[in-house]
Amino acid sequence: MVAKHDSMSSRDAEKAVMPDIEALEAVALPDFDDPNIDKEAAIAGLLEDDSPYPEVRSAVANTDDPSIPASTLRSWVLGLIWAIVIPGLNQFFFFRYPSVTVTSYVAQLLVFPIGRAWARTIPNWKIFGVSLNPGPFSIKEHVLVTIMASVGSGSAYATDIVAVQRVYYNQTYNFGYQWMVVMSTQLIGFSIGGIARRFLVQPPSMIWPTNLVTCALFNTLHAQTYAGIGTRGGISRERFFFYAFLGSFSWYFLPGYLFQALSYFSWVCWIVPENVPVNQMFGYVHGMGMSLITFDWAQIAYIGSPLATPWWAEANIFAGFVTFFWILTPALYYSNAWDSKYMPISSRGSYDHFGATYDVTKIVNPDATFNEDAYKAYSPLYISTTFAISYGLSFASITATITHAFLYFRKQIWTQARRAMHEQPDIHARLMSQYRQVPEWWYAIIFVVMFAFGVISIEVWDTKFPVQFFILALVISFVYVIPIGMIQAITNQQVGLNVVTELIIGYALPGRPVAMMMFKTWGYITMAQALTFTSDFKLGHYMKIPPRSMFWAQVVATVIAGTTQLGVQAWMFTNIENLCSPTQKDGFICPSTEVFGTASIIWGVIGPARQFSQGQVYYALVFFFLVGFVCPVIGYLIGLKWPNSIVRYINFPVIFSGTGAIPPASAVNYVPWAIVGFIFQYIIRRRHFSWWTKYNYVLSAAMDSGVAVSAVVIFFCLQYPMNGEIGATTIQKWWGNTVPFSNADNDGTPLLTVPDGGFFGPSTWA
Repeated sequence: MVAKHDSMSSRDAEKAVMPDIEALEAVALPDFDDPNIDKEAAIAGLLEDDSPYPEVRSAVANTDDPSIPASTLRSWVLGLIWAIVIPGLNQFFFFRYPSVTVTSYVAQLLVFPIGRAWARTIPNWKIFGVSLNPGPFSIKEHVLVTIMASVGSGSAYATDIVAVQRVYYNQTYNFGYQWMVVMSTQLIGFSIGGIARRFLVQPPSMIWPTNLVTCALFNTLHAQTYAGIGTRGGISRERFFFYAFLGSFSWYFLPGYLFQALSYFSWVCWIVPENVPVNQMFGYVHGMGMSLITFDWAQIAYIGSPLATPWWAEANIFAGFVTFFWILTPALYYSNAWDSKYMPISSRGSYDHFGATYDVTKIVNPDATFNEDAYKAYSPLYISTTFAISYGLSFASITATITHAFLYFRKQIWTQARRAMHEQPDIHARLMSQYRQVPEWWYAIIFVVMFAFGVISIEVWDTKFPVQFFILALVISFVYVIPIGMIQAITNQQVGLNVVTELIIGYALPGRPVAMMMFKTWGYITMAQALTFTSDFKLGHYMKIPPRSMFWAQVVATVIAGTTQLGVQAWMFTNIENLCSPTQKDGFICPSTEVFGTASIIWGVIGPARQFSQGQVYYALVFFFLVGFVCPVIGYLIGLKWPNSIVRYINFPVIFSGTGAIPPASAVNYVPWAIVGFIFQYIIRRRHFSWWTKYNYVLSAAMDSGVAVSAVVIFFCLQYPMNGEIGATTIQKWWGNTVPFSNADNDGTPLLTVPDGGFFGPSTWA
């Protein structure tokens, strides 16, 4: 075991007081201008042979015992079970509204007592030389099981391609096609993540803040000693976690079931429920959310825990929210830009020029191709102001990411490209260097096989998706994975490529919705999956999991999870009556599939040329590409002139992409999130640092897991049984559960109403 402080002679101790200048010069020191680090903390970390980042020191132990087992029969059995159960449950609820998501925190918590029970009860027999009970359930086994449970826990993006083909285009291809598409879209990302790990995992500046919450919970459960705690008194972390978890679990019954007004606490709208402008400004459903508060952690942490994101990143996101959604959006809406007054100020739907929901069936042929004559006879497509602004910000984030990465990270990218792992100065990298690494050709084999799966699936079946565009989609993922990964690793925010991939394929292959969905999935989700796997690599890096064990656990769990999800989906389409129908009696209306299918028609059938080209309704949004390119350049030049000014904290990719969850997210998910982040990540971190370093990430894990477990209990015990009739005439109908949804905000009432027989917008359109 590598201890934090080894015994040393007085002379050695005296030498250790001053840093070895030559040694420090031989390694890549942290960037002292990094807004997430201060110089004194960095030097202290280097002197005590620890991370220069206090966030990492507070959650990750700088010790390792290579004798602790990780890849055991117990960890594999438990991991495979959870790799089936959690993806299967999440796929089942994926098609239901409201949905329940079983997160990795639930698996992390439940695996622990099961593993300890195994260690106490299973005899230590050996089968073919493999021990059934290798001893106490270790922290490394726990990490490996949790990674297997979480790596494919969310519904695979490509399952929506299968569902949309079936529901919208009457295409039901066999299981072989479905399996190859899902595996290819999932595991090509894994191969890219493996290749990119030297850029995104090994450098100590690549923190991946979300993993710190997970590490804190692992160490709390296994009662490990962390760096960064110091001598602070108070209750233990495990007791603190238990109290916070119990409080979070119990409290969620109020906003989640008994008193939903605490969740949508738009109190101003309750006073004047029919006043449209007031509801538009203060509402949470279709409004701008100036009511400011909510008492629901699920709403606060909807876009990620505010306790896991650095305050400077949260401040950037909140500044972007205020600028674009509290200033620009009302200005555009009340000036009636894009005829927006005839629609809600904020909505995730699309509209025709009669003010009604856009009926996409009126503009497609029986073979799901675009009918231009029908389109001209019906209506152009309109979206709400916030939806339009979100598209513009997506455009800006794409160019801003490239510009920002070149200006600020070009030297680091070049340096890391030439460095091997053992040259990293970070203690965690040195501890990991003693394990056998995964050869690059392992990832290359995964890539080649999954590439072949992709080619077979798009060529053997009638997808109308040329192979050259498949290759182009992968090139886009490769280009963006490093800069976007660096931003996510530092700020906890990911820039999505969904819009840019939709634009590219929409212009290149209009009228081909299935091709659009495939291009979008391989171009966007391949990158997103690469970063998901990379985040897990970093978790294994922090927790000292042997890289080869990580490799096989991730690959096998991904295959098992994807296969399970396809099986569950196939069973549901066969056995659930009217699945994906708006009137499905049990709530299986497939909201995500509806959005995905509508997007396939908007971008794949109508095409972006009829939405964003010159002369079209939303042409002005294209200039956000230029805005995204220019803003980082201006910030960089100002930073060169005044290096210590506040400008060094401004991160334009984060500003543009941080509000990318709008819609469906709204102000209720951003404003309280920023307020809580300011309290914990700025005030408490500065004034009560010892408390923060001991309890902050534990509190985040407890709040997240408490809400997750409570939501599952509420659903299975109170909402799903008896066709949802429990409390139908009492709890579900009392004022606290009806007042948030009995106003103009919930109804999405527009400022102007289209006269009977009339319409808004141009009388003719191309």
